[in-house]
Amino acid sequence: MNPETPVTLTAQDGYRLAAKLFTPEKPARAVAVMAGATGVAQRYYRRFAQALTEQGLEVVTLDFRGIGESKPASLAGFDCHYRHWATLDVAAAVEFALARGPTVVVGHSFGGHAFGQLPDPNRTLGLVTVATGAAWSGYMPLSERLKVELLWKLVGPAATRTKGYLPGKLWGGEDLPLGVYRDWDNWAHRPNYFFDDRSIDMQPLFDRVTVPVLGLTAADDLWAPPKSMTVFLSHYRNAPLTLKTHRPKELGVPALGHMGHFKAAALPGFVPEVMGFVKERLAHAA
Repeated sequence: MNPETPVTLTAQDGYRLAAKLFTPEKPARAVAVMAGATGVAQRYYRRFAQALTEQGLEVVTLDFRGIGESKPASLAGFDCHYRHWATLDVAAAVEFALARGPTVVVGHSFGGHAFGQLPDPNRTLGLVTVATGAAWSGYMPLSERLKVELLWKLVGPAATRTKGYLPGKLWGGEDLPLGVYRDWDNWAHRPNYFFDDRSIDMQPLFDRVTVPVLGLTAADDLWAPPKSMTVFLSHYRNAPLTLKTHRPKELGVPALGHMGHFKAAALPGFVPEVMGFVKERLAHAA
C-alpha cells in the first residue's frame, strides 16, 4: 500500500482544510487534485487515489469547508457557498499540488464546475471531469425529476428551516451548509445552471480556460446524463473539449450511475482513461 499522509491546507481566507496526500513508491511523474462532488467526503475517493499512485501519480484529496473532516463544530450559521469551495478550497489544493509538480485536476460533478472558477486554471495540465452536468431536473428521467423536485420544493426548505443546514441523510451524502444548498437550489432550476444567473457573470471565467477538458459521464447517470454534461461543459468554449459517455459494460460493471466511476469495480477501466489524458498532456508540455 502506498503512503497516505494527512495534510492541512490553508485557503487564502485562512480557513484550514483537511486533506490527504497519496504518494507513489517511485518519484511521481505528476500530481492529481481530486475535486469531489457536492457533499461527498474525500474518503470516497481513497481507492481511486491509491490506483493513481500505482500509475506513478501523487494525488491530493480534500474535504471542502463544511464537509467531512473540514466541518466546523456546527453548520448552523456557518457562512459557506459554492464559490468558497471553488475559488478558495479547490484553489488551495491546486496551489499545493503545483508546488510539487505538473498538476491535473480530476473533477467529480461539482469538481467540473469549480475548475473554471480557479484563479488561473491554465497553470494546470487540464481537467478530467466525471458526471459534471447542468444539474437541471429537466434533463433527468421523469421518475428522478419528480424525486428532485420533491427535494427542492418540500423536503429541502422544511429541513433547512428547522436545522439551519441541509441534513445529508435526506439525499445520501454529507450535511450541506445552508449557503451551498441555496446556491444549488437556485441554479438547478436553470437549464444552463449558473450561466443563466444574471446576478453573476460566470461565462468570462470559463472563457479563460484554454487547457484541454475531458468530460466523461455514464449512460445510466440520472443526475448528469449526456445532454446535461454537454450543456454544461460546452461553456468551456475556448478549451479543447472531448466528451464521452461510458456504458457500464465498457468499464466491466453492471451499473455506473452518478458515483460509479470511482468505485473499485470500475477502476480498472476508468483509471487508464485518466492516465491517457495525463500522459498526453505531459508529452505536450515536454
